[in-house]
Amino acid sequence: MNRRAFMGLTAASLVTAGQGRVEATLLGTKVANGSLASEGLAVRFLGTGAADWKGKDERGELRRLSSILVDRRVLVDFTPTDADMVPEGCQPEVIFYTHSHGDHYHPEAALKLGVKQVYLSHTWYDIAKAGFAKAAKSLNLPVPTISPLYVGQPVTLGDLIFTPLPANHATGHLFEQTLIYLIEKQQARVLYATDTGGLPAAATRMIGIDAHEKGKPITGLIMEATMGMEHDIDFRIFTHTSVGQVARTVQVLTQTKRYLPPVGQPVYITHLARTLHGTQAELDAHLPEPLRAAYDGLEVIFQ
Repeated sequence: MNRRAFMGLTAASLVTAGQGRVEATLLGTKVANGSLASEGLAVRFLGTGAADWKGKDERGELRRLSSILVDRRVLVDFTPTDADMVPEGCQPEVIFYTHSHGDHYHPEAALKLGVKQVYLSHTWYDIAKAGFAKAAKSLNLPVPTISPLYVGQPVTLGDLIFTPLPANHATGHLFEQTLIYLIEKQQARVLYATDTGGLPAAATRMIGIDAHEKGKPITGLIMEATMGMEHDIDFRIFTHTSVGQVARTVQVLTQTKRYLPPVGQPVYITHLARTLHGTQAELDAHLPEPLRAAYDGLEVIFQ
């Protein structure tokens, strides 16, 4: 679809997707009332927006800052914008951070939620330790346990395995190693990749999906698409990914059998910039297969 046709879509021809609704998906089919399957890896998108989201936009749409909740017990990133998306009665005590940017890392928000165990790259461990100590003192709460992560070294939490992998992203701390994660449970191997400019070779090699090391394929992919359709040429290309780049990545991984999802399971894109994407309804209508735009409150079961 060309840019003129896409931009020419009128509001009357589109149905705006409701924000915050819960829709559990199992191999492309909905599970009644958003209930979770007893098997498989459950991911709830608490927020799906990039840093330029500051509440509702001029179209009346809202994306909270990017965060996911895994099996209703482990967070990956979290900010105050995501708090109302945590299910009632759910109190995750563990969080993994991708990096130190404020739209992903917020010690006060994590402490208020009740987080007691923090994992993050060893390259900014001292910064986080000081940040959490300051936040804990101001809130009169105990300081959580903060554990450093090293790329390629997995962390096992019951039946969940989180393997930190190098991302292609930069922060204000010159030598910080930002992270993406391979999340495994039973047969599910889900790659959660945000913020990153594409999939770094070292990351794909560590989990056996690059051209040199053929290993066990991934079965699920959640990937950032900060830049929207027809926005491949953008200054953010050095540290972020476009819709087109995600689509090409999926095509290569599928053709080489490095990505073998259950039939009908989409690739979910997240971390969507407010200024570079259409509405949820436009994305639902025009994203190339098998891509689908995640939205705040979406729950997916990966098998």
